[in-house]
Amino acid sequence: MARRTKAEAEATREALLDAAEEVFFEKGVACTSLEQIARQAGMTRGAVYWHFRNKADLFRAMLDRVRMPFEELVAETAPSNASPLEAIRLGCQQGFHRLEQPRHRRVHATLLHRCEFFSDIDPRALESEMASECLDALLIYLRKARDQGLLREDLSPENATRLLQATLSGLFHDWLRDPEAFSLYKYGTQLVDIQLRLFERDSASS
Repeated sequence: MARRTKAEAEATREALLDAAEEVFFEKGVACTSLEQIARQAGMTRGAVYWHFRNKADLFRAMLDRVRMPFEELVAETAPSNASPLEAIRLGCQQGFHRLEQPRHRRVHATLLHRCEFFSDIDPRALESEMASECLDALLIYLRKARDQGLLREDLSPENATRLLQATLSGLFHDWLRDPEAFSLYKYGTQLVDIQLRLFERDSASS
């Protein structure tokens, strides 16, 4: 019975997060009330407060559902003996695939375009936090690439990381403005492949 109650509570929490995704995206975060989210989920506001302290807590939980730790993306796709540059390529490819899923696209579009700074929600700080996580993960792999002699000698892992991050960020922001304009997976994969080839030692003669 306890297990069933726990499962029901988790289902309620997920339903509230689903409702929050829809209402935040439609109305914007600042203009959305917890009452509206509860109504969208077919529940009472008390149910919202049972699971979340406030709107900021709910908003962060919504973001957490679409978090993509780079190590997780790599583990899903790259073989254990993959080179660091191949791991980056496959991890980015898996990230593009996930971002094209409706939930990921909707939540990230809400953060970037439908969320204003107010109360205890700072969208710029949240964006910076997620970008820093990506930078740190990429830097680890690019340092490994340097240590294994895979990175061109005139390119530091730090600069390579910044270059790749700029490409990923620019591509993602352009795509979110008009997701129907191009396939993030297709063009993202192409651009990452090109950039990684430019990073490689002696890529022109290989």
